[in-house]
Amino acid sequence: MHVAHRSYVIDMLDPERLREIIEQEKPDLIVPEIEALATSELVKLEEEGYRVIPTARAAKMTMDREGIRRLASEKLGLPTAGYKFADTYEQFVQAVKDIGYPCVVKPLMSSSGKGQSVCRSEKDIEHSWNIAMEGGRVQNGRVIIEEFIRFQSEITLLTVRSVSGTSFCAPIGHIQENGDYIESWQPHDMTDSQIEEAKRIAKTITDELGGYGLFGVELFLAEDKVYFSEVSPRPHDTGLVTLVTQNLSEFALHVRAILGYPIPEIVLMTPGASRPLKAGREQDNYRITGIDEALSVPNTQLRIFGKPVTKVGRRVAVALSSADSAQEARALAKKALDKLAVAEA
Repeated sequence: MHVAHRSYVIDMLDPERLREIIEQEKPDLIVPEIEALATSELVKLEEEGYRVIPTARAAKMTMDREGIRRLASEKLGLPTAGYKFADTYEQFVQAVKDIGYPCVVKPLMSSSGKGQSVCRSEKDIEHSWNIAMEGGRVQNGRVIIEEFIRFQSEITLLTVRSVSGTSFCAPIGHIQENGDYIESWQPHDMTDSQIEEAKRIAKTITDELGGYGLFGVELFLAEDKVYFSEVSPRPHDTGLVTLVTQNLSEFALHVRAILGYPIPEIVLMTPGASRPLKAGREQDNYRITGIDEALSVPNTQLRIFGKPVTKVGRRVAVALSSADSAQEARALAKKALDKLAVAEA
């Protein structure tokens, strides 16, 4: 909004308002940047001749955890955690017992980890259900209950579909809490066989979704196995680290791909890490302190997002550090983040 010629603030889950603006602006490209969209309306608009990135079907399916999970597991045969779905509390209780403890509970439609929890015992069942109901995009919506994979690590494999074919960035390791990332680094250490399997899974799912653009494919690594978790058809929060690590950041790759330009090579220039700054409470007049101290950390940059208001847990900035190794970069990014705070303006 800071650089656009015109901007609007609407509920993008409202199909009528979304269509009204699109028909008014007549864009060459519709580039979804969040999950909370009236995706069924995007499908209709695409049928009418508008170009949705990467495709309207991809935007619709990836917002729906049931659709993308069934596609990956049942149609494409990709390795995933075991799962069940529930519409009512009674179905949910039975599904949890069927999957077993611990299990992961998520609303089918949510973003940035909202509504996710780990149900570790019978006493957690009601609490997990309530978290899912409160965090979902759809009130009283459907819930997915997943087998808890005892994975060694969790990665994002940024995958780009372009005129040059399918390209992959170096794997990005990340740590999440309640489904929201708190740290990412690149590259993440993987065996050759794990990397090849990760690429196979990523290419299979992105080929099925189609279109041109960048996809954030999330995977679990467990010993010598790789499991598909989720996919986002847009630049990924964990991929912010590419702003300091690659010759082309995830944003540059997305732009090149959707404009039909070639991507001859993606080069990892240096290991790096990112740490987001999150607000502790809701404020409509705030400032970020400690910027000078954070920028005194070697090989460190900041990106301030300029969001007009804060909410609890909302990311408002990110610290980005590079070093000779990912481990060193992680330490620098943490040191920089520790200098930052969100305060009253």
